[in-house]
Amino acid sequence: MSLLHQIALTLIPGVGDVNARNLLSYCGSAEEVFKSKISSLLAVPGIGPVTAKAIKHHAGFERAENELRFIEKYKIKPLFISDQAYPSRLKNCADAPLMLYFKGDCDLNSSRVISVVGTRNATEYGKDICRQLISDILVHKPLIVSGLAYGIDSITHKECVKNSLPTVGVLGHGLDRIYPAENRSLAEKMLHCGGLLSEFPSATNPDRENFPRRNRIIAGMADATVVVEASIKGGALITAEIANSYNRDVFAYPGRVNEEFSAGCNFLIKSNRAALISRVADLEYMLGWTGAKESGKPPQLSLALNLTKEEQVIADVLQQKGSVAIDELAIQSRMAQSKLAVTILGLEMQGIIISLPGKQYRLA
Repeated sequence: MSLLHQIALTLIPGVGDVNARNLLSYCGSAEEVFKSKISSLLAVPGIGPVTAKAIKHHAGFERAENELRFIEKYKIKPLFISDQAYPSRLKNCADAPLMLYFKGDCDLNSSRVISVVGTRNATEYGKDICRQLISDILVHKPLIVSGLAYGIDSITHKECVKNSLPTVGVLGHGLDRIYPAENRSLAEKMLHCGGLLSEFPSATNPDRENFPRRNRIIAGMADATVVVEASIKGGALITAEIANSYNRDVFAYPGRVNEEFSAGCNFLIKSNRAALISRVADLEYMLGWTGAKESGKPPQLSLALNLTKEEQVIADVLQQKGSVAIDELAIQSRMAQSKLAVTILGLEMQGIIISLPGKQYRLA
């Protein structure tokens, strides 16, 4: 397919992401969209006479040619929604951007992707959480996505770069500039440890309305969104709301009830829009991640764990047999169902075992 036509399709006034996907579905390719007759375009859901005429008389090919020269000059990778390298998680979202522009060196389809968002006015509490989060999550080698804004975003990216963990900054403007300008040095380092991603072509200013659109990419390309600190009115809560609409996991760190920049997180937790986490082990548990799997070593219980006699029996069975159904655990442990249920709950609360589908359990 013609990259020129793909870029041109994103520049047609009045054709948003949803309508553009409808056009592709009906016409087969971006090039065919421009070749189609008005009568054919009118058969596409969401396309009316005004939009159909705008497509047929589109004058944006010169702008598209300029963009082609820009991406070639600066070695930017264009990712059309049908490309294999396009973020697959984002592709599943109904309003996913038709085209993304990426500069950097990482896999946007990493097996584990986490978005981290928060206030621009990070407190020492929030900064410490970011540092601990990145330090503890290193074992899983996930791709970390954020927005390269002041505060939580910048701290997250910096910690990733410092620990050689791939991190991608999603921008609310074209790749010909960095906003805020103070993050230029950080952005340059990220090109060698992740990269920069935008749906906006070059010469797009960091206008206010671009950032809510940017937030849907942050939410859509990740398995889960983690909110570190946020006020009630902020972009982080918008990102969390979008992630919920995509049926993605959302996690939030709680804070003091009288702290302005914990109010957003506390609200997300109180309204069941986010699961409460206080450490990476909580996230691992809820996403089904295990450090043992990453290291390739068999799960072993720490000798420092202070288990009750009943807990140790269950742990020993799981260590020996791997995943075990609850009925088999009852037989092997010789416990009454009521006692077994309490023991299993205790082990889950400690993060020692994980519940699997079909009422099966294994060591974390």
